[in-house]
Amino acid sequence: MPGYGCTRLAWYEEHWDIGSAIQREKSLKRWNRRWKIDLVESIDPEWDDLYLTLW
Repeated sequence: MPGYGCTRLAWYEEHWDIGSAIQREKSLKRWNRRWKIDLVESIDPEWDDLYLTLW
């Protein structure tokens, strides 16, 4: 993603419809940083790059 300096995928969620995905994104945007970090570390405590697990 240009401008963000992203180098790894540390967390993702699957959604079966666009409405629930958009609602979840809006919800997460209201979270504070600590909650977001805790969410990532609950599934990826080492912050490994999860991109390769998608295939």
